[in-house]
Amino acid sequence: MGSTYKERFAALPARDRRLLVVMSGASLGMLLLGIAGGLLTALARGGLIDILPNTGYRLLTLHGVSIFFYWLFVAQAALLLGFAAVEQGRGLLRRGLAWVGFALMLAGFGASMAGAHIGVPLLYDGAPGLGALAPSGLLVFNLGYLLLGVGLLVLPAAAIVTLLTPRWEGRQDRLSAVGFALFAWAGFLMVSGFAALYTFLPGLLWALGLGAFPENHGTNWHIVFHNMHYLPLMATVILWYVLVQALTGVKSVFGERFSKIVFAMYLVFVPPTSLYHMFLEPDLPGAVRVTGSLLSLFVSVPTLTAFLIIIASLEIHARGQAGRGLFGWLQVLPWRHPAMSALAVAVLSMGLGIVFAFVLIQERLAPLLSDTFFVPGYFHFFTVGTVSLTLLAALAVMLPALGGRPLWRPGLLRWMPWLVFAGLLVFGAAGVAAGYLGVPRRVIDVAYQGQAPMLWQGLMLAIAIGGAVMASALAVIAAGVAASLWRGRVPVPASAGLTVDWGGSTPAPGVAAWMGPLSVLIIVAAMYLFTALGFELMQWLPVAASGGGGH
Repeated sequence: MGSTYKERFAALPARDRRLLVVMSGASLGMLLLGIAGGLLTALARGGLIDILPNTGYRLLTLHGVSIFFYWLFVAQAALLLGFAAVEQGRGLLRRGLAWVGFALMLAGFGASMAGAHIGVPLLYDGAPGLGALAPSGLLVFNLGYLLLGVGLLVLPAAAIVTLLTPRWEGRQDRLSAVGFALFAWAGFLMVSGFAALYTFLPGLLWALGLGAFPENHGTNWHIVFHNMHYLPLMATVILWYVLVQALTGVKSVFGERFSKIVFAMYLVFVPPTSLYHMFLEPDLPGAVRVTGSLLSLFVSVPTLTAFLIIIASLEIHARGQAGRGLFGWLQVLPWRHPAMSALAVAVLSMGLGIVFAFVLIQERLAPLLSDTFFVPGYFHFFTVGTVSLTLLAALAVMLPALGGRPLWRPGLLRWMPWLVFAGLLVFGAAGVAAGYLGVPRRVIDVAYQGQAPMLWQGLMLAIAIGGAVMASALAVIAAGVAASLWRGRVPVPASAGLTVDWGGSTPAPGVAAWMGPLSVLIIVAAMYLFTALGFELMQWLPVAASGGGGH
């Protein structure tokens, strides 16, 4: 087995490489389609283009479904299989399961896209109430999610068999930290697949005339949304852990056992915390609301802990070489590779996302903010800045090695994550401000025939401009990574191995790492600041949101 991930991916059997290339290409196509839908929606909301409201909702449905469900999960599946295949250097086992799972997910994407254009636009949660007058649209739409769910049950089995077979055969005593993380990731994908089946099967049965109308769809949606919200974050942290090794050669200074504990924390902390998604339910008991607020405080524990492990490990190694001062150690990192820039932006975006997520989980603030533009304003820090850029960073490492073609224009691509971040800051700041001022999030034209405050439209214009910058830069990254799908005629240069030369030395004893703890303190302080601001502003919000169905 090769010593670098580039060598490991290049050494995979041709059949494995073919599967990973096809899956990665499909996921990037889904991302580009979703970017187009989101860009057009943002331009319409900002008043820069004029479209019919129904068209706007179809674009919004296309955007949410393509990116939140299919891009995020097909890309995760491809990366899970890829890193599982190279974990022991023997390639994938039960490859047929992977192909079947991917085929189901691809068929689901086709059905979901068709359902989004039949009847009333259902948005990405597929609310049965919107499809009550046109059950055929709901039938096709839900069929897409059900196929996706079955695919998520089948495909990860190939990764699990690949990871566990060495143990079953007595060739391995225990899983490595990366192997354990991949195993947990595969299990969580399967749980999300089951949650999708549980949520969308009742609507399909009703549309077929085989069941009652799914009155409890909202509650079920909160559960599946919670899993599909935090599973990509778990995948992101796992990929940070793996990519830091690929980019710098640094492993955790805390040891593999502690890393395994952190990855296992996701299984403990994430599932019970879904209660806070239900704060908009009008009949939710007060005790449940308080419990949900308390539990929700734990949801970021594994993410922040893993962040501390990675940052501290990098800082200790870098300070042992040439890093001086609070930020001087950052200069040692491989900034010339676009994946390093993407990871840096992902970390910054995660910090901002967590800050505003803590505002939204407050029991008294959630009913006022959850149906406002606050939600997409903060949520894009996660979906775009954190998760999508991390997935693209991982693909930027995997695909050149699989296809034998160097990454397209790395000098240009390494600046694109920062341009994404610039647009995201404008989009997010305007979106959060709009949410505090009561701008609804599922209304294409917020002018309300001139009756709404003028500031609303100004904020929507800022959102459109920020969204255009963010979408354009993200599309350039996706297209640049996709260029690696075609097999090159020249080998990928050794510099694409992406490891930093630490001189063969180990971290010096007694080296202090300050950046991680300092970052967490800043996040906590900002959380309190924006929560206090929210409680002050909630007294004079021009629009009160209540009982609107959540996320």
